[in-house]
Amino acid sequence: MDVFTVTDQDGNKILDDEILEYIKKVLGPDSCFTSSLRSVGVKPSDDHTAIELTGSDRPGLLSEVSAVLTHLKCNVVSAEVWTHNTRAAAVMHVTDDETQSAITNPERLTRIKERLCNVLKGSYKSRGAKTVVSNGVTLSARRLHQMMFADRDYERTDDDMLDEKQRPNVEVVNYYDKDYSVVTIRSKDRPKLLFDTVCTLTDMQYVVFHANIDAAGPEAYQEYFIRHQDGSPVNSDAERERLMHCLEAAIERRVSEGLKLELCTTDRVGLLSDVTRIFRENSLTVTRAEVNTKDGKAVDTFYVRDASGYPVDPKTIDSIRETIGQTILHVKGSCAESKPAAQESPSRFLFGGLFKSRSFVNFG
Repeated sequence: MDVFTVTDQDGNKILDDEILEYIKKVLGPDSCFTSSLRSVGVKPSDDHTAIELTGSDRPGLLSEVSAVLTHLKCNVVSAEVWTHNTRAAAVMHVTDDETQSAITNPERLTRIKERLCNVLKGSYKSRGAKTVVSNGVTLSARRLHQMMFADRDYERTDDDMLDEKQRPNVEVVNYYDKDYSVVTIRSKDRPKLLFDTVCTLTDMQYVVFHANIDAAGPEAYQEYFIRHQDGSPVNSDAERERLMHCLEAAIERRVSEGLKLELCTTDRVGLLSDVTRIFRENSLTVTRAEVNTKDGKAVDTFYVRDASGYPVDPKTIDSIRETIGQTILHVKGSCAESKPAAQESPSRFLFGGLFKSRSFVNFG
């Protein structure tokens, strides 16, 4: 029996009957879960084509990918992009810009894949690039964890200068009396922390038999009693170190580094390409992005940093907002003091959680 004490994203009790019924439906006896590493969350779709990308991160990469897709007459309807430890991964859902449906022509799909592979291989320090094109609906965050794990983003590099105090505190010890390994994680609390941790344990073929989660304060505490699928605990120092690094990476991937920018405007073909081109031209690099389209509106979130490693100049943000439209692009974070402009029409832009709770979980 698993018991979760949950709140909404604002820390309030959930009172909406529609949300409660949805949770019951998703977790109830009629729900369908798959265990295959490749097929988790993937179902056939006629609405769009899913594109999965992994490769070396570099400034302007999202801009280049978006420009190629626009040139190939693809419209990006949603996307999620993560960067971590010099690696980048993206799940993008695209449609044909004329039919607004999935792209099915095999020759065209091959051409898209080849062009995107060329973009991803453009870095001189590229360790390898991969592009997968399919007609499917992918749970983006789930796939991104799998993709970055397969890409070995958890391997430390010589120039990894992240302060050890900023890393999650992960410990793994064996409980020999019960043949369990006990994983304890202390880190700053944030939304979807529990999801990120459990995804990685699952992808590494561990089974969680019992867990204690406490996120009552700003710090989250997670404790998992795990075994391999064959019933054995962690059985070597090398395996223990790899597990610790993988869990650290899982938590760090979604940590948002950089200035948060939110864009909301009428959607159109090439919008993502234009926006990211402006970022690139102003020496900003995107560290994480979420792109969504709903009812003809583009609602996008970007986390950006200066490509040279310096703090983002507020004057640069002012210039970008002047170009895009100050009622279209909003700043959330350290540059929030940028002055908002008075009424503008979007038509001027026409250029070419981990829960705040305590949980006690037993997995049988």
